[in-house]
Amino acid sequence: MKHLTSSRHPWWSALLIGLLACSSEKTEPSPTPPPPGPELPALAAQTGAQRLSVTQYRRSIHAILGDDIVIPTALEPDQPQSGFVAVGASYSTISARGIEQYEKAAYTIARQALAPERRARLLSCTPAGVTDDACARSAFQALGRKLWRRPLAQDELDRLVALSTKAATTLGDFHEGLQFGIAALLQSPAFLYRTAEGEPDPNNPGLRRYTSYEMASRLSFFLWNKTPDDELLDAAQAGVLVEESGLRQQAERLLASPLAREGARNFFSEYLGLNELDQLSKDPVLFTYFSTEVGPAAREETLRLFEHFVFDADADYRDLLTTRTTFVNPKLASMYGIPAPNLQGFGRTEHPEDSPRRGILGHISTLALHSHPVSSSATLRGRFLRSRLLCFKIPDPPVNANTALPEPSPELPTLRQRLYSHLTDPACSICHLSMDPLGLALEQFDGIGRFRRRENGVNIDPSGDLDGVPFQDVQGLATAMHDHPDLTPCFVRNLYRYATAYPETKEEQKTLEALHHEFRASGYKVRSLMLALALSPAFRLSQEPR
Repeated sequence: MKHLTSSRHPWWSALLIGLLACSSEKTEPSPTPPPPGPELPALAAQTGAQRLSVTQYRRSIHAILGDDIVIPTALEPDQPQSGFVAVGASYSTISARGIEQYEKAAYTIARQALAPERRARLLSCTPAGVTDDACARSAFQALGRKLWRRPLAQDELDRLVALSTKAATTLGDFHEGLQFGIAALLQSPAFLYRTAEGEPDPNNPGLRRYTSYEMASRLSFFLWNKTPDDELLDAAQAGVLVEESGLRQQAERLLASPLAREGARNFFSEYLGLNELDQLSKDPVLFTYFSTEVGPAAREETLRLFEHFVFDADADYRDLLTTRTTFVNPKLASMYGIPAPNLQGFGRTEHPEDSPRRGILGHISTLALHSHPVSSSATLRGRFLRSRLLCFKIPDPPVNANTALPEPSPELPTLRQRLYSHLTDPACSICHLSMDPLGLALEQFDGIGRFRRRENGVNIDPSGDLDGVPFQDVQGLATAMHDHPDLTPCFVRNLYRYATAYPETKEEQKTLEALHHEFRASGYKVRSLMLALALSPAFRLSQEPR
């Protein structure tokens, strides 16, 4: 099915509009969305199960069995698609090697969970001997509901009890036998996958809805990025999650919990690719301020600002581009040339009014991640702004394209001058004109994000144009991005993609417009958008299972 792409941009000149091949679909700029109405599509275009991500697997085990459980690091790796692990989880399968890894992890975890100092967490009874079917059944009934995120059927319990009893008889120990049943729970697709089969919707004949238990999982993994807690499972058991009032009550509870911060951080980290900062590498000879702590610290700065905007300030999402507020530790403060708010750890601070840094465009996370190990990169930075923040589709360069730039010289001292060939060569300019002018506005920051005014002894020109809006420097670019008509629709699209675990389709365009209308009406508050999405028909109604 053909996926939605971003809108076309009427900029540069009429010639370039005709030549633009970087957007795979010719659509008009994002219109002002109308208020939602009954004619809007009621459901998402795709439905299916998602494999737990590595993070979800670990967080779920810790939530159910305890934070002191050591989880093996060798697990089936995530395979992101369309920018998100959740989307990749809708399409990926488990390899033969992954099956072995999950099996090994299951027995390792089960052994720890039944260690003498922990087994009281799982057992509310004292076994009568080497075998005790009633005690085993009680343990599997309680633990299975949490791991499988639904009650176990009678035949499922019977099989687990039989397996445990046989193992206990062979090994001569009730608890060792119980390990085999727990390992079976952990290896089951009912744990490793979030099922999504749905059921006929009595309120909408001819349509299907997710069951109450499926809604508990959808809600928890969207807002908390982990398995449902007992209260949410109780609500599912009561059947209230298929009703708007019950769903709203639980969604508001989850958003008010500190765990929602972790869920929002996970979304934003995937959205901006911040996990890549753990492997950030720079030439230490060229960038003497660089060390291995820079990448993780830069990621934390950006995530703390997003968390503050969403949960503490309940602020306008667009202001992430223009705010002077940030959160730094001493290392980042030294790189920014500002006083550290704390002697250790992170603290909130404000960049001076005359500082060139504004919002996430001035963050080392953005500037260093989208640069080369030995230099800055207007193309990488511009591509990030265009594709991730404005949802403008830019294809990869042809395999035979020459992406090399001339070396700095007295005739070509600045990157802007060296990029001239890409901006004038017809084979390159079609796409580079959409990226490089934006990246050049950030050239006053070097490859690790430190500010500079000159390159090779020549003043850097940070001026440019964003779709007909001229700017003089990075502050002007930040303002232009803040006001760009595609910024907030792009954010809605990505949050929708993350929540539903599928790339959006043409059939869902009106749903996206309706959500954007609510986002705008709230003052572009992210938490309000998260709640609106969780309550939307697209999140609650399902297709026929595949």
